Amino acid sequence: MTTLPGIAESYWLSSTAPTSFPPLTQDTEVDVAVVGGGIAGITTAWEVAKTGRTVALLEADRVLTGVTGYTTAKVTALHTLIYAQLAASRGAEDARRYAHSQLDAVSYLTRTVGELSADCDLERLPAYTYVESADRADDIRAEVEAAQAAGLSASLVTETGLPFPVAAAIRLEDQAQFHPRRYLLAVVADLIARGARVHERTRVAQLDEADPCRLTTDNGSIVTARDVVVATHYPVFDRALQFARLVPRRELVVAAALPVERDPGGMFITPEDNTRSVRTAPYGDGQRLLVVTGEHFTPGTGEVAERFKRLIAWTRERYGVAQIAYRWAAQDIDTTDRLPYVGLFHPGTQHVYVATGFGGWGMTNGMMSGRLIAALIDGDTPAWADLYDPRRANPVREAPKFLKAQAKVVKHFVVDRLTTSHVDSVAEIPPGTGAVVRLGGERSAVYRDSNGAAHAVSAVCTHLGCIVAFNDAEVAWECPCHGSRFGIDGTVLQGPANRPLERRVLED
Repeated sequence: MTTLPGIAESYWLSSTAPTSFPPLTQDTEVDVAVVGGGIAGITTAWEVAKTGRTVALLEADRVLTGVTGYTTAKVTALHTLIYAQLAASRGAEDARRYAHSQLDAVSYLTRTVGELSADCDLERLPAYTYVESADRADDIRAEVEAAQAAGLSASLVTETGLPFPVAAAIRLEDQAQFHPRRYLLAVVADLIARGARVHERTRVAQLDEADPCRLTTDNGSIVTARDVVVATHYPVFDRALQFARLVPRRELVVAAALPVERDPGGMFITPEDNTRSVRTAPYGDGQRLLVVTGEHFTPGTGEVAERFKRLIAWTRERYGVAQIAYRWAAQDIDTTDRLPYVGLFHPGTQHVYVATGFGGWGMTNGMMSGRLIAALIDGDTPAWADLYDPRRANPVREAPKFLKAQAKVVKHFVVDRLTTSHVDSVAEIPPGTGAVVRLGGERSAVYRDSNGAAHAVSAVCTHLGCIVAFNDAEVAWECPCHGSRFGIDGTVLQGPANRPLERRVLED
């Protein structure tokens, strides 16, 4: 059994009170139904409600307990190294529109905090992308030039507040960081004050794109709406094979108390060392909470505890912290061209919208998405709408990444079935661990708890049938194909799957 330091919970969740909105138990009709209670869904619902339309926000669990509750909460137009790539692949104008839309999200956050008087630890700080290796300094220089050409007031620096030297860094002033749950709970409160309905523990199982649209929940309740927004991080409905253009990745987060005088004074990220992202947050008593993210990997590929250990060791070595206070993990979705999909879900619809593929920058893109979709529903077309249109396609530009992503899916779908079971029998599974075992000719995912009791469910993901694998640090089953996650009892923790893993009975 793996033991790691720190509270296994997001600081943002542990420092705020839980919500308790009622589930939907009867049929209802609204102008707009929003599926997903994270930053994209809540922002969309709020912006739509401000136009006078009736809104229902439907969340399968509790609002802000999914991906948004496990973010690092940076809001910035500086997204590691993207502008040089965008300028090369899509042209200077698209790079400028991307920069403009991201800066707009930063401004939107500060305006909304003021409008709602949200107590959310908002801080305006510079953002940096840095490298330590001199071999990668040219990457930073190219990014600075591309970012400046895109309209950002970026600069090249070699000195930062980090406690170690860097070879080069791009700096962008006046970006933002905040407490995401405190901010979004304030938005939810105003959303309800405007007459919107928020329903938790309401999982949407079916979508009928008739006119009007109909959403059916897992308890049989039906929501009728002219427009539907699917803001579930990874879309829970497969439309136009969009899932084939989305790639999930998981990242680990650790947090530790840091004396305020050792605060590096900004938001930092490097593509080196399998990604290292750093920020701090107010923590009281002359301290800041150092939040470090990194060690990204494909869900369901194992050795998560070892990855946590590497991230913890790096954090202690670089920042001199003795104790880890919190640890958690985030999940991101990348698209094959690195731009989010925000807008009408597929070519055949006029009333179903989607927001997905934020590529690790969910706070900025979540706000951008909410404003963009609300504008589209209201009949407006923002200047960057076609940049994010999910219906876009460029086979030449996307083909290499598309083929690479699908090769991985095929490998897991086929090879995982042909290889032998992870263990030969349930008896081989130590307490506190899990493994895939063949039982009665079928693959079962079996977890043995600390008391020795075994819990078995089907090992076949209910999304598209890939074989799940055990996450030893978070005690969950994960699908390596599209990122669905399940509890040890088979319950859905994260989509795109919307049905639980079937329970299996173990023979004595």
